[in-house]
Amino acid sequence: MLHVLTQNILPVFSMLALGFILGRFGKVSRQEATTINRIAFLVLSPALIFPLIEGLDWTELRFDAIGLYAACQAVSFTATFLVARFILQRETPEAWLLAMATIFVNTLLYIWPISFLIYGEVAALPITGIVAWDTAFSFAFFIITTDLLANRQASPRASLGRITSNPVLIAIALGAAINLLGIPVSQPILTAMHFAGAGAAPLTLFALGVILSGHTLKPTPTIALVSVLKLVVFPVMVWAALHLGNRPPHWNTLLVLAAAGPSGAMAFSLAVLHGIRTDQIAPVIIWTSTLSLLSLAWLA
Repeated sequence: MLHVLTQNILPVFSMLALGFILGRFGKVSRQEATTINRIAFLVLSPALIFPLIEGLDWTELRFDAIGLYAACQAVSFTATFLVARFILQRETPEAWLLAMATIFVNTLLYIWPISFLIYGEVAALPITGIVAWDTAFSFAFFIITTDLLANRQASPRASLGRITSNPVLIAIALGAAINLLGIPVSQPILTAMHFAGAGAAPLTLFALGVILSGHTLKPTPTIALVSVLKLVVFPVMVWAALHLGNRPPHWNTLLVLAAAGPSGAMAFSLAVLHGIRTDQIAPVIIWTSTLSLLSLAWLA
């Protein structure tokens, strides 16, 4: 457990911690971090996502397990959104992203690199499957719906224009189309994307740390509840659901590991991108990122 924590988990977590420290000491400003986040989201993330979707072998995935995971996401998201909106009285876009934070785990930027360090490519296939699901479907869903919620006064034509020109959505759609049609992609293009995509995770986590440094970390009822739902309730739901059906044991183990990960930085990125308040979303991410260190090491 200690080896996994020090050798595989803390090195990934260190970029968030570095951003937090430099932000606290005023070495990097929130404005600079916001620009970094925008570049990572709109430029580097598509380069990371496209090769993942384009090169995925769908025949090796266990869709029964992914389906159970997705069902748990739907139930958890709906319950959290209703509580955040009508009991905690958060604004609709903020409640939407708080609910996203309970089910959209930092798989692409956090769990994926950790799982590959620990298990290697073959053993990490279940994580790749969840990353593909969250990237191609969950993330696309939240990009579109958050844009619509944050720009409710915009005309349908303007909303459609923003959505269809979003580089992340274009990367998802293009990667899926090329995968399904079996169109080969030249190696220089893939090399360039791998080179650029490698910066998406560290830059996003770094920017997140800087902006988090400007928020109070004192738990509020909203922060505490969403953190518990993310770190305890959602993983337990996934663990229980995966008892249905039979599959290789490592699929269950790794999907529970994915569910136990911290809240995804993309909820924060979307909030910053659309000007949605982050004073509750940001602390949820840092609390779940910190508290999940030991649980991830234990599960791994």
